[in-house]
Amino acid sequence: MERPVEMNTLSQIMEKLRQKGLDNEIKMTDHGKMQGSINNQIYTPEDLTIIKTYRFEGDSDPGDNAVLYLLEDKKGQIGYIIDAYGMYSSQEGTGFDDFLKKIPTADRDLQELFS
Repeated sequence: MERPVEMNTLSQIMEKLRQKGLDNEIKMTDHGKMQGSINNQIYTPEDLTIIKTYRFEGDSDPGDNAVLYLLEDKKGQIGYIIDAYGMYSSQEGTGFDDFLKKIPTADRDLQELFS
């Protein structure tokens, strides 16, 4: 039985998501709303559930720290939010953090996504 390849880097996980057609990036708009890149869907925190969180740390530069949130919307569509974390976050103001804190979490085993 072939073992799945271990994914340790952000680029490995992002490539796997792309291969599976799960490349709907959800970003904060200039108007303080979250919007999907594929379907232009506008999301409220109640529309989403964080199903997995990955943290990545750079070997030598704290600015390389990143967090990847895999989310599922009420229609069962998978998307993601990616950001640096801590003082290196690319999000300005508190809107992004406030939005994330309101999204419910349901940490799941996502083996079927990456097999």
